[in-house]
Amino acid sequence: MRSWEELGLHAEVEGPADGPALVLSNALGGTREMWGSQLPALTEHHRVVRYDQRGHGFSQAPPGPYLLEDLAEDVLVLLDHLEIRSASFAGSSLGGMIGLWLAAHAPDRIGTLTVCCTSAWLDGRETELDRARAAREHGTNELVSPTIERWFTPYFREHHSVETADYAAMIAGTDDEAYALCCEVIAHADLRADLPAISAPTLVISGADDPATPPEHGAAIADGIGDNARLEVLPHAAHLANVERAADFDRLLTGHLAVRP
Repeated sequence: MRSWEELGLHAEVEGPADGPALVLSNALGGTREMWGSQLPALTEHHRVVRYDQRGHGFSQAPPGPYLLEDLAEDVLVLLDHLEIRSASFAGSSLGGMIGLWLAAHAPDRIGTLTVCCTSAWLDGRETELDRARAAREHGTNELVSPTIERWFTPYFREHHSVETADYAAMIAGTDDEAYALCCEVIAHADLRADLPAISAPTLVISGADDPATPPEHGAAIADGIGDNARLEVLPHAAHLANVERAADFDRLLTGHLAVRP
């Protein structure tokens, strides 16, 4: 396992130094800034750790190929670097897949788990592989428009044009090869057999209007985990539900964090 310095990843830590730790993991094409709406509510009591996935934001892009466990081990390296033994974890999309892997394979490091707009298995491998090819051939800038349409409902795009433009810039700024490699991670990820091993209290959040991972994907995760998990569906939200329905998301997440063992 590489050291934090060798990985060249970027992280920011905010909130009380003695507060319970919470790691926030971004979606493919997003950065740590996608959690900006959550910070005021979370940093009041928690030591919040936001990091950029490989090749996203300020993080470097180590050579590929990448496996899901590689991206999950990045989090373990980060926790060791910060001398955090155990943390709650909240991840969106790709970040949610990472959280599921960690909760199943490193249960002693995860207190509570929150996964948002994600899937244990996407029955659309070719779609992800097509996105990987497009990123390599044309660059992430060419993926901005279709991604924004998945991320936000038409209402949000119309009434929050400045914020939407900020997210478009995140996508365009992602390293082309790292984006492609992460698409391939998603294409090959199958966490269905891991779900029963998850013992952490788990909150699954879905966006009612999410075209990428509709609520049935969230239901499959909650059902696969069993009694430790519950599903909440946010209306009028697409793939970045934590951005589009920030207040409702904050209410659900802060309530869930209160059950930390």
